[in-house]
Formats: sequence, C-alpha cells, structure tokens
Amino acid sequence: MHFTLEAQNRCRPFIPESSIAIDATAGNGFDTLFLAQCVGPNGRVLAMDIQADAISRTESKVEQAGCSERVECILADHAELGLHVPREYYGRVSCAMFNLGYLPHSDKSIVTKAHSTIEALNALEPMLAPNAMVSILVYVGHQDGLSESLAVKDWITERSERYQIERLVDLENPSSPILWLLRNR
Repeated sequence: MHFTLEAQNRCRPFIPESSIAIDATAGNGFDTLFLAQCVGPNGRVLAMDIQADAISRTESKVEQAGCSERVECILADHAELGLHVPREYYGRVSCAMFNLGYLPHSDKSIVTKAHSTIEALNALEPMLAPNAMVSILVYVGHQDGLSESLAVKDWITERSERYQIERLVDLENPSSPILWLLRNR
C-alpha cells in the first residue's frame, strides 16, 4: 500500500471547493499540491515546514502547477501552528495532513519529534470544521519514530469520543508506516 496516496484518497471527499486546508509538514510539496487542487482557486492552503529546503521545494511544486495564489508556505515548526493560522480560519479547516519523519533526499537527522507533533495536534483541534478529516502518517523506522508513533497513538486514544478513527498498517511489515485517519464528529 502506498500510504501517502491512500491518505490523499481518503481525505479527498472531505475537502470541498473554496475550503481551508493545512499541510503541517510540507516536505516535497505533494500533499500541499493535492490540497491546493482540492480547495480550488477560491480555497486556501497553509503549508508549514521547519526546513527552508522543504518550503522551497513546495513553493516550486505549487508554482509549476499554477496553484501558488491559493497556497501560503510558512517556514516554522508545526508545533507553532497556532501562531500562524489566522483566527478567522478557526472552525473552518476541512482537512489537515501530517506526514511525519524526515524530508526525503535530505538530512535524515532532522526529524519530527513527539512533543512538537502533539503540540501541533493540540493547536489544530479548534481549527477543525465539523466533519473535517485529519491524516497522520507516522513512520516508526527512523530515529525517534517509535516514540512519536506511541505519542500520536496515545493522543488519538484520549480523543476517541471526538473522532471517528481509522488506522491503516501493513501487518506483514514490522516497520510499516501507520496511517491514522481522524474524522471530526
């Protein structure tokens, strides 16, 4: 299973035209571009990443696709999500995507961490619209991956009444990524 494509396929029905979406880990810009295409010309996507290289790659990708006017790229840790999302977007975010771990084809020592991911998820909650979708793709096979995965699982478990939860994993692969899909009730 290609988990990033699966995340996009599962999120697509929950992203109406002209809505607001967040890519909390812009990386190479694939999810940002996907979100920009879903929200359409009157929608808005906020894409964050802690690495300047990721922001540059993302800006280039959305510019090449003609979607740059609907995307704002922010060079910041996703833990600072609450500082960068305008208040008027609170309660209106239709989808948020997290693709945790490290930036492919880059410095693998720079990885997302449990504490910053949990801060980002906490900040995200009041931003979500009714029926919003959140995808969290967690990679357990890298430095800090297992501890981040356990922290995300605990965070989700504590909120089992708030979200409809789905967990996808390749059971035959012990280091399989885990895709969490949370639908706001």
